[in-house]
Amino acid sequence: MKVGIVGGGVIGLSVAWELLRRGGHEVTVYDADPARGAGLVAAGMLAPTAEANFGEEALQELMLESMRRWPGFAAELGAATGMPLGYRTDGTLLVALTDDDLTDVRRLVDYYRRAGTPIEPLGGRQLRELEPLLSPRVRGGARAGGDHQVDPRLLLAALRSLPVRHERRDVADLSTLRDDVIVVANGTGLAGSTGLPVRPVKGQLLRLRGPEPLLTHVVRGVAHGRHVYLVPRADGELVVGATEEERGADLTVTAGGVLDLLRPAADLLPGVAELALAETLAGLRPGTPDNAPVIGHLRDLVYVAGGHHRNGVLLAPVTAHVVADLVTKGSTDVDIAPFAAVRFT
Repeated sequence: MKVGIVGGGVIGLSVAWELLRRGGHEVTVYDADPARGAGLVAAGMLAPTAEANFGEEALQELMLESMRRWPGFAAELGAATGMPLGYRTDGTLLVALTDDDLTDVRRLVDYYRRAGTPIEPLGGRQLRELEPLLSPRVRGGARAGGDHQVDPRLLLAALRSLPVRHERRDVADLSTLRDDVIVVANGTGLAGSTGLPVRPVKGQLLRLRGPEPLLTHVVRGVAHGRHVYLVPRADGELVVGATEEERGADLTVTAGGVLDLLRPAADLLPGVAELALAETLAGLRPGTPDNAPVIGHLRDLVYVAGGHHRNGVLLAPVTAHVVADLVTKGSTDVDIAPFAAVRFT
């Protein structure tokens, strides 16, 4: 079977990988500029509970299912390509600077507990025992030991090394393709190629660098009401993110965006101020009206996998599994009814 995948980001390439694993398919990936995808400005946190909001139970269940698949997905892809993915299982610390911030964190802890996710409340001293460089002003928080992370840039490098055919071109008109089956996974381009209500949501992100890591755990912090996450890499890089802005396709890195990230980051982890500002980035997340992805059948021999918003990296394994099921068998064992395209038509 010849399968054409429109979009060479994390989702599209993960679908390609799953089809290759199952064998017997000739896969072509169409993307004019793979470097513009949201995956290149993602932090790679794999935190299914913290990334779901109240009222998004179906989305959270999908994220939990994908999280269960991540260890096997990472191990098999790493073994097949011989390339590192930066996959780590150190867990996440939820950190609050003030009493008001601690109220916000405790609300999230309650949400973790209701979802059945292991969570351990901690005081400020206990947090600093785990991460000595946290500010002495930190009031408290919690540890989510089940959260993982992956480096999206390493993940994309591994996925791009797979033996699939690449064509560097945009596909706005699907009828121009001659593949047996088409999977549309081109992020914010879904609106143009499918008519689905997918919009760009701007996010700004910083990459800081020092001689050695300041943290072991991912830190999701609140400082004076400002939310920030800090994601350490083994080589001393620290990813700080991320804003969420409804500004259309604007990719401008703004002074205000940088300030909104650096201020709470330095409040929680003072050593941030001594790091080199290696890179400032802005990217576009593909968002839908209900913040949930669109996964499944679109029309005859055309399937869709997009609109993953903040969760494209986390949802990659389960999305790839579902789409490969649909392409090869016509059905899947994962409940994707809440994510069907028909909900927008």
